[in-house]
Amino acid sequence: MPKHVESAVTEPTAAPAKAARQVPALWLALLATPIAAGANGPVLILPEMAGSLGVRPASATWLVTAFAWAMAVGTPLMAGLLRRRGLRTTLRVSTALVLAGTLLVALAPWMALALPGRAAQAVGGAGLVTSAMSLAGSVRRMGVITAGFGVLGAVGPLLGSLIADALSWRVSLAVSALALLAVPAVTRTAPAHLPPRAAPFDARGASLLVALATALVFIPHYPLPAAVAALALAALLTAHVRARPDGFVPATLLRTPAFLSAALPACALSTSYFTLLFAIPQLLAARTHWSTATIGTGQLLVLLTGSFLSLAFAAVSARLGRRRVLAVLITLGALAPVTAAVSPWAPLLLLAAATAVFTTTAGNATLAVYATRAAPDSQRPTVIGLFSLCYQLGGAFGPAFATLITLT
Repeated sequence: MPKHVESAVTEPTAAPAKAARQVPALWLALLATPIAAGANGPVLILPEMAGSLGVRPASATWLVTAFAWAMAVGTPLMAGLLRRRGLRTTLRVSTALVLAGTLLVALAPWMALALPGRAAQAVGGAGLVTSAMSLAGSVRRMGVITAGFGVLGAVGPLLGSLIADALSWRVSLAVSALALLAVPAVTRTAPAHLPPRAAPFDARGASLLVALATALVFIPHYPLPAAVAALALAALLTAHVRARPDGFVPATLLRTPAFLSAALPACALSTSYFTLLFAIPQLLAARTHWSTATIGTGQLLVLLTGSFLSLAFAAVSARLGRRRVLAVLITLGALAPVTAAVSPWAPLLLLAAATAVFTTTAGNATLAVYATRAAPDSQRPTVIGLFSLCYQLGGAFGPAFATLITLT
């Protein structure tokens, strides 16, 4: 999901950045953002999905969990593929996964078949997102992508519901495949390969990172065993990074303050956003006399407003400087959940939602560029992968915190 001018962002990696500028930002946005609508599409149609698959609505939520898990673990894996095999191979693999997953979801008569379909969609989508972010090259272009995430994420539930009413819930879950329309244009204009990576693939490091991400994703669902597993896996991964500092998770990157100061706030801002995304409707229902339709419309409008404001903020962030940008994001990011927790007034609750989506989308645009500047050009996909993983973890933690807020 900074202290520079745009030339400073692209200067250390002049050749890739020059090629990346040949891909219009709108193509990159189309490549990356439909996954946001696909992720949020099931929110309002879970009962219909459950009835069609012959399971309880609570069981149907695993289709959401499987998607979030696959996005989290798929992001660093697809970043590794991008780093080693280049853009075109990554786009081909991602396209195959999205198509296969969409077809499986469209035809699956049982939950057991729909789950791997959703996972395949998510992993393929992670590859498309990683490719787009790696080609962005500047805060402004990254801002177009992240603002698109905010907009499509905001309209995703309503869009999914409308498509389900008009056609089928299965068509609603196929929205993320729209990203494939951008693949030919991006493949045609972007560089075919990234700098070669001669070292052997670090299978152990990749496996440990995937296992750690899996444990973290499941902490909200199974707190004690998942937390214990996460601590154990973190220790194993730390030992492995020390033994192989140039492996799947580069040791130099983890010791770089610039990367950590970008990735950790991104995780915190993402957690705040997803917390309020789920909590605000429940808080409005409990603290006002608004109808469900009014609540949904109000939240949609403020989320769209926050997303578009984040695009404007990304455009002027270069003139503000890194410290001011971080101060704005951290301050507003902290105020949003506090306001939602204590305010009894609907306008302030909606303002908190707008602030949350603003900080996380603006934060992704600016902090992702900070993160990529912290590593050599050959590690850019790895940086994007680990940075995006931090953002995805917020999507796993947020709903759990939302439950805590609404119960207090």
